[in-house]
Amino acid sequence: MSNENQYPAATRELAEKKAALAPSNIEAWRSFSKAVFAEGALSAKTKELIAVAVAHVTQCPYCIRAHTKGALRKGATKEEIMEAIWVAAEMRAGAAYAHANIAMDVMENG
Repeated sequence: MSNENQYPAATRELAEKKAALAPSNIEAWRSFSKAVFAEGALSAKTKELIAVAVAHVTQCPYCIRAHTKGALRKGATKEEIMEAIWVAAEMRAGAAYAHANIAMDVMENG
């Protein structure tokens, strides 16, 4: 599936250009990212599955691609990835339903 019409390709050249515009920021971000995704109380695989789910909620196509690949590299199965996506879908739907409280408040209280 091509996304070239909607999103520019995430190329090494583009990444290097962005990094050159703010080198200290990208260095700090990369260090932070490495620390976040390192083995810890949660396995690196679990962290990648969380990232897959969050990427679907935030709807970041670059993150979806990167973290799906990362999850596969860390040993996640296709079934585990899809299950994580379904958790994200449920959470997003649940948030929409929960926010109906705001509409109910307006309807009831003006």
